[in-house]
Amino acid sequence: MMLSPDQPDSDLPWGQSDAESVLNDMKIGCVSDEPMEGEGKTRSLAPQALSREEKRRRRRATAKYRSAHATRERIRVEAFNVAFAELRKLLPTLPPDKKLSKIEILRLAICYISYLNHVLDV
Repeated sequence: MMLSPDQPDSDLPWGQSDAESVLNDMKIGCVSDEPMEGEGKTRSLAPQALSREEKRRRRRATAKYRSAHATRERIRVEAFNVAFAELRKLLPTLPPDKKLSKIEILRLAICYISYLNHVLDV
């Protein structure tokens, strides 16, 4: 297929915004047992039975699914950051408002727990 300057991109498969419409266009040529009108050839417009993996892949390709997944991920990351902030408040550092990375917070927490265990043993 050659592109001409006056041919719109929407006529091409990659110019379509909906992946499902591209897949449906590809399935129009599927063969079935139903004869077409006026011809002895067989053809079907109905999609074939899809595997569980293919159904999952199509569902995940929708904008609605991606948007919902992004929202869930944003909430998860926010909860993760709140947990680190709470842990950070419990750890003594000089100066107290010093910015620490997540790995520094975890390492400092390990050291602080070890120190508290040592204090309790003595």
